Amino acid sequence: NKKAFVELLFWKSPAAVNEMTKGYSSLQEGEGTTRSRVPPWTPQEEQELRELYWKFKEVEGGDIIAAILAHLPAPGRTRRQVVKQLVRM
Repeated sequence: NKKAFVELLFWKSPAAVNEMTKGYSSLQEGEGTTRSRVPPWTPQEEQELRELYWKFKEVEGGDIIAAILAHLPAPGRTRRQVVKQLVRM
């Protein structure tokens, strides 16, 4: 790869380094990235998240995300996952 020296200027994750050394698209499905380990949000979960956000949005002085996590029917979602999904939506 003639342009590998440019890629060396930036920080890489172990999965990206593996991909660089073994060739791009060498990762098998479900390997390497954390995105593949995080279960995707279903449309029902997104709808529930949207409803909970609108319900707790108006509460003064409260932590909206903590309230959403307490009422979210699907356990196992982290605070970071909820925040990222809300931003994405």
